[in-house]
Order: sequence, then structure tokens, then C-alpha cells
Amino acid sequence: MRAAEITALEAALGHRFQHRELLEQALTHASHAHEAESRAPASGARDNEQLEFLGDAVLGFLATRELYRRFPDFHEGELSKMRAHMVSAQHLVHVAGELELGRYLRLGRGEEKSGGRHKAALLADAVEAVLAALYLDAGLGKAEEFVVQRVIGPALERLERETGVGLAPTDHKSALQEFLQAQGRPQPRYVLVEEAGPDHRKTFTVEVRIQSPGRSAAAAFQAQGPNKKIAEQRAARRALEHLAAAEEATARPASRRRVGTGSR
Repeated sequence: MRAAEITALEAALGHRFQHRELLEQALTHASHAHEAESRAPASGARDNEQLEFLGDAVLGFLATRELYRRFPDFHEGELSKMRAHMVSAQHLVHVAGELELGRYLRLGRGEEKSGGRHKAALLADAVEAVLAALYLDAGLGKAEEFVVQRVIGPALERLERETGVGLAPTDHKSALQEFLQAQGRPQPRYVLVEEAGPDHRKTFTVEVRIQSPGRSAAAAFQAQGPNKKIAEQRAARRALEHLAAAEEATARPASRRRVGTGSR
């Protein structure tokens, strides 16, 4: 690659490589490496397959951690679906297009003639390889910056456009407050039950207490979290699930609730 091309790609990536050979390797397809080796066996030409392997793992980890941070109240299934979309080849091709990676790929003559610069598999692999190169050259922080800005951010925006649904964490506390208000019941009370663990890794247990209609006793629902805010949201979610189930059971026809009580 020419120095001007490397500089242009570095500008798009927002990072100046200390070891530019990493970036060149990340963009080198096996077809190019094999041709270079056949011409000069001692050239030591390397393709991007190992970097792609490493980048795949780094991407999976960073995407998982970022989604865990952004959506503390999402269930595992919801997080898994979002992560699967973000690390999919289809989405990585979009990332490659934004970076114009196709123009920088180092391809063998056969791949060049067959349109390799536009092949989805090659472009997705190149994104993962470039991520690995960033990680090896500058550490996890730079790799995380790339994943958040180039992979996760655009993926969330695209999901919101396609579904028309915002992806902000659900506010279970507000939902619980509105549910009780609609029934004319007192507002819930949140109590910190326990705070355990070292300062850098505390666990908070919060209990939400809800006054039952016509009763002096209050129903209580507990949940834990890495901070009080998340623990309160999780406790509110449990309370909502219980109240919704109780309301549904009450709304069922009496005949359905008395199964097996017919006359003899």
C-alpha cells in the first residue's frame, strides 16, 4: 500500500499506527499473500486470517460489555439478539462501506477480477482484522472506541429507524408509578436492604414496598444491582410482573377459574 493510502485510512479510523505493518496485514487477503510468497518465498507475506480470528473475539467481548452497560434492564435474550445483529456479517459490511475498506484491500489477481473488493465476506473479515490491528497497536481502549463509534452506535440508530422503537432502557419505576396511580393506590416506597462487597464491586439489594388495597400490610419485591438505581429498576420490574399477573388472573371469567368444580 502507498503511504498516502495508509494515511487516509488512518484518518478514517482516527488512529495513527505505531506499527503500520499491522494495518497492512489486516487488509491483506490470502490470495495476495499466496501470490507474493510464490514470487518471493522469503518475503514472509502474511494474510489477515489470524487477525480476523482475534478481531472476532474482541468485537464479541466489547459489544457484549457495551450493551450490558447501556441496557442494564434488558433480559439476556434481548441483549443476545442485539449483539447478534451488531456482529453479523451484514452489519459489518455496512461498517466497511462507511470506511471504504474495499478500496484498500490487497487482493490477488483472481480475487481482483472476480470483484473481491465488493464481496461481503471479504469486507466483513477485513473489519474484524482492522479491529484486531487497532487492539494490538494501541490497546483495548482504542479498540473499544472503534466498536462504540463505528459498530454499536450506527447499529442502534439503524435498528431504531427500521423498527420505529426507541432502544433506551425501560423505565420500570415510572411504569410502576403510573400503574398504581391509575388504580388510585399509594406510590411505592424503595428501601435499601443491603449493601455488600468491596468498594469497586458492590452489590445493592433494594426492596420496593407496595401498599395492598384494603390491607395494612405491604407487598414487597427485592432485586439486586451494581448500584441503587439499577437495583430499584429491577425491583420495580418484578413488582410490575407480579401485579400484571394478578390483574390478569382477576380478569379471567369465573367459569375458567373454577375448572373441575362442576356438579356431580
